Amino acid sequence: VMDKGKIKLKEERVVLNELVENVAQNAQFRIQNSGGKIHLNLPKEPIEITSDKMHLTNIISNLVDNAIKYSLSAPEIEINLKRENKKLLLSVKDHGVGIKKEHMNKIFDKLYRIPTGNLHDVKGFGLGLSYVKAIADSHGWNILVRSKFGEGSEFILVMKEKI
Repeated sequence: VMDKGKIKLKEERVVLNELVENVAQNAQFRIQNSGGKIHLNLPKEPIEITSDKMHLTNIISNLVDNAIKYSLSAPEIEINLKRENKKLLLSVKDHGVGIKKEHMNKIFDKLYRIPTGNLHDVKGFGLGLSYVKAIADSHGWNILVRSKFGEGSEFILVMKEKI
């Protein structure tokens, strides 16, 4: 469906704060035994957006899952949500392995996985970030990435605020 560009969105009003809190709670439960922590920086007032709730949940879950997978030890993840110039910025930041510059322009390609030599400790099919990009595109949003190899990554979902 993604390849054909025929993703059908079921748009509805979503309280973004609540959705992010639910994803974070589920992830925190999974990493609590490792001593990991998820830090939430969310506005106190509810932020509503029109979007496909299932796909938006999947996007946020994918970004948080990647932050967990690519952390070197106990994951320290920050999730930030803020309003800026009529846009909503949702970022997921980790302090993990980071991404080398030569891989940055390929990470959203379908089936692309950053080569790790003979290490196979990170499982996946290389579909997560291409899905994130496809869903963001279908909503008219952008996904940005900042990363420094050895220090971590930050993925920023830039959403149009339409209610």
